[in-house]
Amino acid sequence: MLTAHHIVAFLVISVSFVAAAVAFVSAQRLRGAGRIVTQILAFAQTIVVAQVALGLVLVGEHRRPHDPLHYTYGTLALFSTFSPWLYAPAEPRRRLVWFGGATLVAGALAIRAYMTA
Repeated sequence: MLTAHHIVAFLVISVSFVAAAVAFVSAQRLRGAGRIVTQILAFAQTIVVAQVALGLVLVGEHRRPHDPLHYTYGTLALFSTFSPWLYAPAEPRRRLVWFGGATLVAGALAIRAYMTA
């Protein structure tokens, strides 16, 4: 299970940064988000949720990280992923920037969580 947690950590980091870049590029265009951009952002969010779920399974197996900050970074990454659903404005391009920014923050927090594992 620990190996899966490490593999998904690399997926969270890479997919988050790719999704954020795609969202920011798409927001610069006048067309806004299409289906592909939406699916990439949703995939990044799903991977973050899966990573947290794997972490909870590891906690249930009494496998703990060396640094307790690991829990903080993982929780903040999860909250960052969900924050645009609550706070993003209704205007489509600005909303896309919010989702891209939150995904970028989740990726950065995933790097910090990986460093404290």
